[in-house]
Order: sequence, then structure tokens, then C-alpha cells
Amino acid sequence: MAKARDQDALVVSRVIGDVIEPFTKSVSLRMTYINNREFTNGSELKPSHVVHRPRVDIGGDDLRNFYTLIMVDPDAPNPSEPNLKEYLHWLVTDIPATTGASFGQEIVSYESPRPAMGIHRFVSVLYRQLGRKTVYAPEWRQNFNTRKFAENYNLGSPVAAVYFNCQRETGCGGRRTIM
Repeated sequence: MAKARDQDALVVSRVIGDVIEPFTKSVSLRMTYINNREFTNGSELKPSHVVHRPRVDIGGDDLRNFYTLIMVDPDAPNPSEPNLKEYLHWLVTDIPATTGASFGQEIVSYESPRPAMGIHRFVSVLYRQLGRKTVYAPEWRQNFNTRKFAENYNLGSPVAAVYFNCQRETGCGGRRTIM
């Protein structure tokens, strides 16, 4: 039931479509920021909550499997005109199953979200790698494309994804979804 709810949230928010294709979740992905509170799809976080990289826990059952974690903002620089989409905020590779991002290789350092205008989706996508040291850093952060990156490195479909909404500290309201 939780898997279906997660997929529905990713579809309604247009994460599936704007960032990734439909997929079947096969590995657990738990991300927490302040106070060890896990965020779920659609959580509302302020920039002051996401200054430091999150703690990331990855499931799986075999330490010989490695994963790549990508965090992007598909709404940069603003949701009305996202001409920098996707903006790459974080890229960690070679994360062994059953561990977390701190055990992987941070090849693009964490850049904390600081949306200046509108409500932005910050999407984290987890892929299973073919092996260690098979994924490399892109040349730039702006106009990153998660789908093309996954294709270039033969990562296949995502194994997990989660997103949160963020707006500047003085912003109000929430993302409105048309049903």
C-alpha cells in the first residue's frame, strides 16, 4: 500500500514525467534532515531545514550492490520558467547496499536548496549501479538531465525516489495540485 501511495505522490507532483519515468520501487530510501525527522513525498521544508546534507539510509540485502543518489531541482530558477532545469544539488556514487550516502563517494558536493521564487520540488532518485567506479561527475550543475545521465551510465530505471517542496523562508502556502 505504501508503495502505491509513494508512486501516486510522484505522479500527482509530476516528478514522474518531469524528472523520471514510471518505475517499480525495489529498495528502501530513507532521508532525514533536522531532528532525525524523515521526510516523505510532498513534505514542506524551509531552506533553514535543509542547510546541511541529509542523512540517507539505503536498503538492499547485498553489500556488493552499489547505488547512485541524485538530487535535483526541476523548477530552477523558478517554477514558471524553469530554464535551468534540472539543477543538480547533490550526486553520490558507489553507495553500498544496506548503508548510507556517507559510505559512498560524493562526486558533486551538496548545495543546499535556496529557492528565490515559488515552490520548488527537490527530487532525490536512487539508481543501482552496474559496479563500483562506473559513474562520474557531470561538467556542470545547471541543465542536468536525470534521464540522460542514467542512460549514459547504464543505470536503468530508478529503484527509489522521494521529493520535498521548498520555498524561501518568507513564503507561504503550499504547492497546488490540479486533479
